[in-house]
Amino acid sequence: MFRSLPALALMLALSGCNGSGCRGSSSGEKVHAAAKGKGATRKGPRDDRLGAVRRWACQLAGLTMEGAAEALVASPYDLLVLDPTRSRKEHPDFDGKGLVGRLHATRGGAGRGRLVLARVSAGQAESSRDYWLEDWVAPSENGPGSPDFLVCKDPDGRPDSYPVAYWDPGWKKILLGVLDSVIADGYDGVYLDRVEVFLNTDVKQRAVSDGVDPVVEMIKLVGEIRRHARARVPRFLVVAQNGAGLVRGHPEYLGAIDAIAQEQIFFDGKTDADWDDPDACDVGVPGSGPYSRRFYIQRLEPYRAAGLPVLNVEYACDPANVREAYELSAKQGYLTYVSRRPLDRLAPPPGR
Repeated sequence: MFRSLPALALMLALSGCNGSGCRGSSSGEKVHAAAKGKGATRKGPRDDRLGAVRRWACQLAGLTMEGAAEALVASPYDLLVLDPTRSRKEHPDFDGKGLVGRLHATRGGAGRGRLVLARVSAGQAESSRDYWLEDWVAPSENGPGSPDFLVCKDPDGRPDSYPVAYWDPGWKKILLGVLDSVIADGYDGVYLDRVEVFLNTDVKQRAVSDGVDPVVEMIKLVGEIRRHARARVPRFLVVAQNGAGLVRGHPEYLGAIDAIAQEQIFFDGKTDADWDDPDACDVGVPGSGPYSRRFYIQRLEPYRAAGLPVLNVEYACDPANVREAYELSAKQGYLTYVSRRPLDRLAPPPGR
Protein backbone atom coordinates (compact mmCIF):
# COMPACT_ATOMS: atom_id res chain seq x y z
CA MET A 1 0.00 0.00 0.00
CA PHE A 2 0.86 3.58 -0.23
CA ARG A 3 3.51 4.07 -2.90
CA SER A 4 6.03 6.91 -2.90
CA LEU A 5 6.08 9.57 -5.62
CA PRO A 6 9.34 8.44 -7.31
CA ALA A 7 8.27 4.81 -7.51
CA LEU A 8 4.88 5.68 -8.96
CA ALA A 9 6.37 8.07 -11.45
CA LEU A 10 8.69 5.31 -12.64
CA MET A 11 5.85 2.81 -12.81
CA LEU A 12 3.73 5.18 -14.87
CA ALA A 13 6.61 5.93 -17.18
CA LEU A 14 7.29 2.24 -17.75
CA SER A 15 3.64 1.60 -18.48
CA GLY A 16 3.48 4.38 -21.07
CA CYS A 17 1.42 6.72 -18.91
CA ASN A 18 1.39 10.46 -19.10
CA GLY A 19 -0.93 13.27 -18.12
CA SER A 20 -3.54 12.11 -20.64
CA GLY A 21 -3.36 8.37 -20.08
CA CYS A 22 -1.43 5.23 -21.05
CA ARG A 23 -0.54 4.15 -24.55
CA GLY A 24 -1.36 1.00 -26.42
CA SER A 25 -3.14 -1.09 -23.77
CA SER A 26 -6.51 -1.45 -22.10
CA SER A 27 -4.64 -1.19 -18.82
CA GLY A 28 -4.19 2.57 -19.27
CA GLU A 29 -5.19 5.18 -16.76
CA LYS A 30 -7.18 7.43 -19.16
CA VAL A 31 -10.39 8.93 -17.93
CA HIS A 32 -13.35 6.74 -18.74
CA ALA A 33 -16.13 8.03 -20.94
CA ALA A 34 -18.29 8.45 -17.86
CA ALA A 35 -16.40 11.65 -17.14
CA LYS A 36 -17.89 12.89 -20.40
CA GLY A 37 -21.34 11.64 -19.52
CA LYS A 38 -21.22 8.36 -21.46
CA GLY A 39 -22.09 4.90 -20.43
CA ALA A 40 -20.68 4.26 -16.95
CA THR A 41 -23.55 3.69 -14.53
CA ARG A 42 -23.54 2.46 -10.98
CA LYS A 43 -24.90 -1.08 -10.65
CA GLY A 44 -26.79 -1.33 -7.39
CA PRO A 45 -27.53 1.31 -4.78
CA ARG A 46 -24.86 3.29 -3.03
CA ASP A 47 -24.41 2.03 0.54
CA ASP A 48 -25.92 4.63 2.88
CA ARG A 49 -23.45 3.70 5.63
CA LEU A 50 -20.56 5.07 3.61
CA GLY A 51 -22.60 8.12 2.69
CA ALA A 52 -22.98 8.92 6.39
CA VAL A 53 -19.23 8.88 7.09
CA ARG A 54 -17.82 12.32 7.90
CA ARG A 55 -14.32 11.40 9.10
CA TRP A 56 -12.18 8.38 8.49
CA ALA A 57 -8.71 7.15 9.41
CA CYS A 58 -6.26 4.41 8.54
CA GLN A 59 -3.82 2.61 10.86
CA LEU A 60 -1.80 -0.24 9.36
CA ALA A 61 0.80 -0.86 12.07
CA GLY A 62 1.30 -0.35 15.77
CA LEU A 63 -2.01 -1.89 16.77
CA THR A 64 -0.31 -4.07 19.39
CA MET A 65 1.29 -1.08 21.10
CA GLU A 66 0.08 -0.06 24.53
CA GLY A 67 -2.83 2.36 24.26
CA ALA A 68 -3.43 1.81 20.52
CA ALA A 69 -6.82 0.16 20.94
CA GLU A 70 -7.94 2.76 23.46
CA ALA A 71 -6.96 5.56 21.07
CA LEU A 72 -9.05 3.99 18.31
CA VAL A 73 -12.06 3.57 20.59
CA ALA A 74 -11.80 7.16 21.82
CA SER A 75 -11.31 8.64 18.34
CA PRO A 76 -14.03 10.63 16.52
CA TYR A 77 -13.64 8.67 13.28
CA ASP A 78 -16.73 7.10 11.73
CA LEU A 79 -14.74 4.73 9.51
CA LEU A 80 -11.50 3.01 10.45
CA VAL A 81 -9.25 1.00 8.12
CA LEU A 82 -7.06 -1.37 10.12
CA ASP A 83 -4.48 -4.05 9.48
CA PRO A 84 -5.89 -7.50 10.35
CA THR A 85 -2.95 -7.97 12.69
CA ARG A 86 -3.59 -11.55 13.78
CA SER A 87 -2.68 -12.71 10.27
CA ARG A 88 0.88 -11.53 10.89
CA LYS A 89 3.18 -14.32 11.98
CA GLU A 90 4.54 -12.35 14.92
CA HIS A 91 1.06 -11.60 16.32
CA PRO A 92 -1.06 -14.77 15.95
CA ASP A 93 -2.78 -14.14 19.29
CA PHE A 94 -3.88 -10.59 18.53
CA ASP A 95 -7.58 -10.27 19.36
CA GLY A 96 -8.80 -8.68 16.17
CA LYS A 97 -12.36 -9.82 16.74
CA GLY A 98 -12.34 -8.24 20.19
CA LEU A 99 -11.01 -4.95 18.84
CA VAL A 100 -13.62 -4.83 16.09
CA GLY A 101 -16.30 -5.55 18.67
CA ARG A 102 -15.12 -2.69 20.88
CA LEU A 103 -15.14 -0.30 17.95
CA HIS A 104 -18.62 -1.40 16.91
CA ALA A 105 -19.83 -0.74 20.45
CA THR A 106 -18.89 2.95 20.19
CA ARG A 107 -19.90 5.74 17.86
CA GLY A 108 -17.89 8.09 15.71
CA GLY A 109 -18.31 11.81 15.39
CA ALA A 110 -21.32 11.49 13.06
CA GLY A 111 -23.25 9.79 15.87
CA ARG A 112 -23.74 6.50 14.04
CA GLY A 113 -22.17 3.12 14.50
CA ARG A 114 -18.59 2.87 13.31
CA LEU A 115 -17.52 1.00 10.22
CA VAL A 116 -14.33 -1.05 10.44
CA LEU A 117 -12.57 -2.26 7.29
CA ALA A 118 -9.64 -4.66 7.04
CA ARG A 119 -6.75 -3.74 4.78
CA VAL A 120 -6.11 -6.73 2.48
CA SER A 121 -3.49 -6.86 -0.27
CA ALA A 122 -5.14 -8.10 -3.46
CA GLY A 123 -2.13 -7.85 -5.76
CA GLN A 124 0.91 -8.61 -3.62
CA ALA A 125 1.85 -11.46 -1.30
CA GLU A 126 3.45 -10.60 2.03
CA SER A 127 6.00 -12.89 3.65
CA SER A 128 4.99 -11.62 7.11
CA ARG A 129 1.54 -13.22 6.80
CA ASP A 130 0.53 -16.63 8.12
CA TYR A 131 -0.29 -17.96 4.65
CA TRP A 132 3.39 -17.67 3.60
CA LEU A 133 4.81 -21.18 4.02
CA GLU A 134 8.35 -22.11 4.99
CA ASP A 135 9.14 -23.75 1.65
CA TRP A 136 8.11 -20.71 -0.40
CA VAL A 137 10.91 -18.93 -2.25
CA ALA A 138 10.74 -15.18 -2.73
CA PRO A 139 11.32 -13.71 -6.21
CA SER A 140 14.75 -12.29 -6.96
CA GLU A 141 16.49 -10.32 -9.68
CA ASN A 142 16.89 -13.63 -11.51
CA GLY A 143 13.21 -14.38 -11.81
CA PRO A 144 9.96 -15.35 -10.13
CA GLY A 145 9.65 -17.23 -6.89
CA SER A 146 7.90 -20.38 -5.78
CA PRO A 147 4.95 -20.85 -5.94
CA ASP A 148 5.25 -19.35 -9.39
CA PHE A 149 2.45 -16.86 -8.83
CA LEU A 150 5.12 -14.86 -6.98
CA VAL A 151 6.16 -12.72 -9.94
CA CYS A 152 8.84 -10.25 -8.84
CA LYS A 153 10.34 -8.13 -6.09
CA ASP A 154 8.46 -5.13 -4.78
CA PRO A 155 9.12 -2.09 -7.01
CA ASP A 156 9.42 0.13 -3.91
CA GLY A 157 12.06 -2.14 -2.40
CA ARG A 158 9.96 -3.53 0.44
CA PRO A 159 11.64 -6.77 1.52
CA ASP A 160 8.45 -8.64 2.45
CA SER A 161 6.01 -7.76 -0.36
CA TYR A 162 5.86 -9.34 -3.82
CA PRO A 163 3.58 -8.67 -6.81
CA VAL A 164 1.63 -11.75 -7.81
CA ALA A 165 -0.12 -13.23 -10.81
CA TYR A 166 -3.43 -12.50 -9.13
CA TRP A 167 -5.41 -14.52 -11.68
CA ASP A 168 -3.65 -17.70 -10.54
CA PRO A 169 -6.10 -20.12 -8.82
CA GLY A 170 -3.58 -20.76 -6.04
CA TRP A 171 -3.37 -17.08 -5.13
CA LYS A 172 -7.14 -16.67 -5.35
CA LYS A 173 -7.62 -19.55 -2.92
CA ILE A 174 -5.26 -17.89 -0.44
CA LEU A 175 -6.93 -14.51 -0.83
CA LEU A 176 -10.41 -15.88 -0.27
CA GLY A 177 -9.10 -17.65 2.84
CA VAL A 178 -7.84 -14.29 4.12
CA LEU A 179 -11.27 -12.86 3.36
CA ASP A 180 -12.95 -15.59 5.40
CA SER A 181 -10.75 -14.72 8.39
CA VAL A 182 -11.67 -11.06 8.05
CA ILE A 183 -15.35 -11.97 7.96
CA ALA A 184 -14.95 -14.20 11.01
CA ASP A 185 -13.48 -11.29 12.96
CA GLY A 186 -16.53 -9.15 12.23
CA TYR A 187 -15.11 -6.51 9.89
CA ASP A 188 -17.67 -4.59 7.86
CA GLY A 189 -15.63 -4.90 4.70
CA VAL A 190 -12.23 -4.85 3.06
CA TYR A 191 -9.98 -2.05 1.91
CA LEU A 192 -8.25 -3.67 -1.05
CA ASP A 193 -4.64 -2.65 -1.41
CA ARG A 194 -2.19 -3.20 -4.30
CA VAL A 195 -4.98 -3.07 -6.85
CA GLU A 196 -2.72 -0.97 -9.08
CA VAL A 197 -0.31 -3.89 -9.53
CA PHE A 198 -1.92 -4.42 -12.94
CA LEU A 199 0.40 -1.60 -14.06
CA ASN A 200 3.57 -3.40 -12.95
CA THR A 201 5.79 -4.22 -15.92
CA ASP A 202 6.69 -7.74 -14.75
CA VAL A 203 3.06 -8.52 -13.97
CA LYS A 204 2.02 -7.30 -17.41
CA GLN A 205 4.67 -9.48 -19.05
CA ARG A 206 3.49 -12.47 -17.03
CA ALA A 207 -0.09 -11.78 -18.12
CA VAL A 208 1.01 -11.81 -21.77
CA SER A 209 2.76 -15.13 -21.16
CA ASP A 210 -0.38 -16.55 -19.53
CA GLY A 211 -2.64 -15.19 -22.26
CA VAL A 212 -4.73 -12.94 -20.02
CA ASP A 213 -5.54 -9.25 -19.81
CA PRO A 214 -4.25 -7.89 -16.47
CA VAL A 215 -6.97 -5.23 -16.32
CA VAL A 216 -9.78 -7.69 -16.91
CA GLU A 217 -8.29 -10.13 -14.41
CA MET A 218 -8.07 -7.51 -11.66
CA ILE A 219 -11.67 -6.49 -12.23
CA LYS A 220 -12.66 -10.15 -12.11
CA LEU A 221 -10.73 -10.66 -8.89
CA VAL A 222 -12.39 -7.70 -7.17
CA GLY A 223 -15.76 -9.00 -8.33
CA GLU A 224 -15.02 -12.48 -6.99
CA ILE A 225 -14.03 -11.00 -3.64
CA ARG A 226 -17.30 -9.09 -3.49
CA ARG A 227 -19.44 -12.09 -4.43
CA HIS A 228 -17.63 -14.41 -2.02
CA ALA A 229 -18.04 -12.00 0.87
CA ARG A 230 -21.64 -11.03 0.15
CA ALA A 231 -22.70 -14.66 -0.01
CA ARG A 232 -21.74 -14.71 3.68
CA VAL A 233 -22.40 -11.10 4.75
CA PRO A 234 -24.93 -9.44 2.41
CA ARG A 235 -23.83 -5.86 3.15
CA PHE A 236 -20.09 -6.50 3.16
CA LEU A 237 -18.24 -3.47 1.80
CA VAL A 238 -15.48 -3.46 -0.80
CA VAL A 239 -13.32 -0.33 -1.08
CA ALA A 240 -10.48 -0.40 -3.61
CA GLN A 241 -7.40 1.77 -3.19
CA ASN A 242 -5.59 3.20 -6.24
CA GLY A 243 -5.79 1.75 -9.74
CA ALA A 244 -8.54 4.19 -10.74
CA GLY A 245 -7.80 3.54 -14.43
CA LEU A 246 -9.49 0.14 -14.20
CA VAL A 247 -12.77 1.80 -15.13
CA ARG A 248 -11.46 2.83 -18.54
CA GLY A 249 -13.45 0.77 -21.03
CA HIS A 250 -14.87 -1.27 -18.15
CA PRO A 251 -17.84 0.50 -16.55
CA GLU A 252 -18.75 -2.79 -14.89
CA TYR A 253 -15.96 -2.12 -12.40
CA LEU A 254 -18.18 0.53 -10.82
CA GLY A 255 -20.51 -2.26 -9.75
CA ALA A 256 -17.75 -4.27 -8.10
CA ILE A 257 -16.84 -1.70 -5.45
CA ASP A 258 -18.64 0.47 -2.92
CA ALA A 259 -16.04 3.26 -2.92
CA ILE A 260 -12.60 4.06 -4.26
CA ALA A 261 -9.63 5.44 -2.34
CA GLN A 262 -6.58 7.24 -3.65
CA GLU A 263 -3.36 8.26 -1.94
CA GLN A 264 -1.17 11.32 -2.30
CA ILE A 265 -3.24 13.41 -4.65
CA PHE A 266 -1.84 16.60 -3.12
CA PHE A 267 0.93 15.62 -0.67
CA ASP A 268 3.26 12.64 -0.44
CA GLY A 269 6.03 11.31 1.81
CA LYS A 270 8.92 8.87 1.74
CA THR A 271 7.74 5.27 1.83
CA ASP A 272 10.20 3.94 4.42
CA ALA A 273 10.25 7.02 6.68
CA ASP A 274 9.53 6.82 10.40
CA TRP A 275 6.69 8.83 11.91
CA ASP A 276 8.93 11.64 13.17
CA ASP A 277 11.05 11.76 10.02
CA PRO A 278 10.58 15.05 8.15
CA ASP A 279 10.48 13.04 4.92
CA ALA A 280 7.32 11.23 6.09
CA CYS A 281 5.16 14.06 4.76
CA ASP A 282 4.91 17.46 3.04
CA VAL A 283 6.23 16.44 -0.38
CA GLY A 284 4.04 18.50 -2.69
CA VAL A 285 2.61 16.69 -5.72
CA PRO A 286 3.01 18.63 -9.00
CA GLY A 287 -0.05 20.38 -10.35
CA SER A 288 0.11 18.86 -13.83
CA GLY A 289 1.89 16.22 -15.87
CA PRO A 290 2.47 12.53 -15.09
CA TYR A 291 1.59 11.63 -11.54
CA SER A 292 0.12 15.02 -10.74
CA ARG A 293 -2.82 16.50 -8.90
CA ARG A 294 -4.65 16.96 -12.18
CA PHE A 295 -3.79 13.41 -13.22
CA TYR A 296 -5.53 11.85 -10.23
CA ILE A 297 -8.45 14.25 -10.09
CA GLN A 298 -9.25 13.35 -13.71
CA ARG A 299 -9.00 9.64 -13.04
CA LEU A 300 -11.32 9.81 -10.06
CA GLU A 301 -14.00 11.79 -11.87
CA PRO A 302 -15.83 8.73 -13.33
CA TYR A 303 -16.35 7.41 -9.81
CA ARG A 304 -17.70 10.71 -8.56
CA ALA A 305 -19.95 10.95 -11.60
CA ALA A 306 -21.32 7.50 -10.79
CA GLY A 307 -22.08 8.49 -7.20
CA LEU A 308 -19.38 6.43 -5.53
CA PRO A 309 -17.66 7.90 -2.47
CA VAL A 310 -14.04 8.90 -3.09
CA LEU A 311 -11.66 8.62 -0.12
CA ASN A 312 -8.15 10.02 -0.16
CA VAL A 313 -5.08 9.74 2.06
CA GLU A 314 -2.72 12.70 2.09
CA TYR A 315 0.71 12.84 3.74
CA ALA A 316 1.15 16.27 5.30
CA CYS A 317 2.57 17.50 8.63
CA ASP A 318 2.98 21.26 8.35
CA PRO A 319 -0.28 22.88 9.52
CA ALA A 320 -0.53 24.94 6.34
CA ASN A 321 -0.18 21.82 4.19
CA VAL A 322 -2.64 19.89 6.31
CA ARG A 323 -5.16 22.69 5.88
CA GLU A 324 -4.50 22.87 2.14
CA ALA A 325 -4.96 19.11 1.77
CA TYR A 326 -8.34 19.21 3.47
CA GLU A 327 -9.49 22.31 1.60
CA LEU A 328 -8.47 21.10 -1.86
CA SER A 329 -10.00 17.68 -1.19
CA ALA A 330 -13.26 19.22 0.00
CA LYS A 331 -13.53 21.17 -3.27
CA GLN A 332 -13.45 17.86 -5.12
CA GLY A 333 -15.98 16.24 -2.80
CA TYR A 334 -13.48 13.75 -1.36
CA LEU A 335 -13.55 12.23 2.11
CA THR A 336 -10.04 12.90 3.41
CA TYR A 337 -7.59 11.61 5.98
CA VAL A 338 -4.29 13.45 6.44
CA SER A 339 -1.51 11.55 8.18
CA ARG A 340 2.14 10.53 7.76
CA ARG A 341 3.56 7.76 5.62
CA PRO A 342 4.08 5.08 8.31
CA LEU A 343 0.37 5.04 9.24
CA ASP A 344 1.35 3.39 12.52
CA ARG A 345 -0.80 5.62 14.75
CA LEU A 346 -3.78 7.90 14.43
CA ALA A 347 -3.39 11.46 13.21
CA PRO A 348 -5.71 14.10 14.67
CA PRO A 349 -8.84 14.98 12.73
CA PRO A 350 -9.10 18.39 11.04
CA GLY A 351 -9.31 21.30 13.42
CA ARG A 352 -7.36 19.58 16.23
